[in-house]
Amino acid sequence: MFDTKADVVFVKGLKVEAVIGVYDWERAITQPILIDIVLETDISKAATSDNVKDALSYKDVCDDVDNWCKTIKAKLLEHLAEQIADKLLSKYPCQKVTLSLAKPTAIKPADSVGVQITRYA
Repeated sequence: MFDTKADVVFVKGLKVEAVIGVYDWERAITQPILIDIVLETDISKAATSDNVKDALSYKDVCDDVDNWCKTIKAKLLEHLAEQIADKLLSKYPCQKVTLSLAKPTAIKPADSVGVQITRYA
């Protein structure tokens, strides 16, 4: 049967300062990474109870993603995105994760460059 619910918890424009890049000079500094997160999850319990204990905490998600970015110190956004998606799917009650990661300072003529991935539990 077709499920008519399509609930998401999202974070748009999370700014993280982390080591990212392949060049030696990039490994010696932090750069901004802009992250959009979409977590497909069932929000019906929180919607009914109006109790924060029943909600997927976007603050916890933001704190975790910030910490993971700083810890992983990836060379490629592709690798970082995959690592974050795996960790989100393992830690949080979600069936699907879509992540967009952008480096706004990587290419001067562009507003930003980056990757977007979708992964399923």
